[in-house]
Amino acid sequence: MELKVLVLDNGAFHKSKSLIIPENIVLIFLPPYSPELNPAEKVWWLLKREFVCQTFDNMNELKKHIDRSLKKIINIKTIKNLCSYEYLACTF
Repeated sequence: MELKVLVLDNGAFHKSKSLIIPENIVLIFLPPYSPELNPAEKVWWLLKREFVCQTFDNMNELKKHIDRSLKKIINIKTIKNLCSYEYLACTF
């Protein structure tokens, strides 16, 4: 049997008591408040800034705002700048 290791953040859904983990899978949790170990957290940080003090009258408006926000921030240069740390070898 092949051993699989999954590295996860500390989301509550990753620690559900009802979660059934096969014997060949080991879960390793990142320490809390360690965005340097999970570079994608910086992308969420930037995206969340687009929603501060925003309200939407309906789901369609929310979807349009998400779409505009993602198009504004998601490009290779922005992602590389956000997610690059000295210890990572980025080859974008």
